[in-house]
Amino acid sequence: MPPHPSVLPLKEMNTMTHVVETPASDETRKILKGIAAQIGYPIRAPLLKSPEDYGLKYDRVSFLSLDGVPLEAWFIPCEGSDKLVIANHPLWFNRYGLPAHLEPWKSIGGPLNAFEVNYVPDYKILHDEGYNVLAYDMRNLGQSGSANGGISSGGRLEARDVLGSIQYARTDPRLKGMTLGLFSRCQGCNATIYAMAESPDTFEGIRCMVAPQPLSVRVAIEQLLAAMGLDEHIGIVEQELMAINSFRLDEMSPVPFAKHVRIPTLLYQVKDEALTRPDDIQGMFDNIPIPEKELIWIKGTSSRWDGYLYFQRKPERMIAWFNQYMH
Repeated sequence: MPPHPSVLPLKEMNTMTHVVETPASDETRKILKGIAAQIGYPIRAPLLKSPEDYGLKYDRVSFLSLDGVPLEAWFIPCEGSDKLVIANHPLWFNRYGLPAHLEPWKSIGGPLNAFEVNYVPDYKILHDEGYNVLAYDMRNLGQSGSANGGISSGGRLEARDVLGSIQYARTDPRLKGMTLGLFSRCQGCNATIYAMAESPDTFEGIRCMVAPQPLSVRVAIEQLLAAMGLDEHIGIVEQELMAINSFRLDEMSPVPFAKHVRIPTLLYQVKDEALTRPDDIQGMFDNIPIPEKELIWIKGTSSRWDGYLYFQRKPERMIAWFNQYMH
């Protein structure tokens, strides 16, 4: 019986998985290994703000993902409303956002993204527009439980968190019976799309989704390596990341899975940012097989973080989307 891939040298793993690897110096390989580790073992970020800072009443709640991971959340009630928006977040972020004005989180997005992303104003906008909000931390991030050895999977395993949040919304005495919409950000959107493929019945009755900046892990790594002049070494990063989470890069792309999206979906994306390419999210949009879809391009910036703040800066179209399908 051959040894398990986890104990094989990367050179032998390459032979088994048919990944072409370009030779690299020890120093370059160390850099590439660090890139894989940053993605595969994400660092947690603290929650620096809460709904209370914006005059919102809220409860700290917790619930289980589909596979039993404890997830921490805020429930922000809107008196008299029977509409609930469930919100998640990108990799490295949490329900508060990301303190990217501070190290070590400042280094994650590079100099163009060295500023705080605070999501709590998003929740106030939704509340003031008549929506209850359930905002949760995904596994291995924020205050939620550790799972799968602390790895990230580009949304594949995190799909279980999405399914758990919906199950909670449908069974909690305060929430069950509410009209549901989704605010799924970046990796949180990836996870939602994978969850739609795995459990389509769960999404029956969910009215719509607003989805900023989902992306394919391969595209993000290709862009990063190209900026560093190391693009010929994508094979090494793939093998290093596989050694952590056992997923090939192309298994962490929501593009082919977008065909499973069956609810009205509004996507938006910074068009000229450095961490992805327009064709990636365009491919997702094109693969959504229903007419109730829209893609907004954000122009005038090359910062991905500006895309994460777009809702609170220009909420009108996204609020109109929720209003159209949840009323």
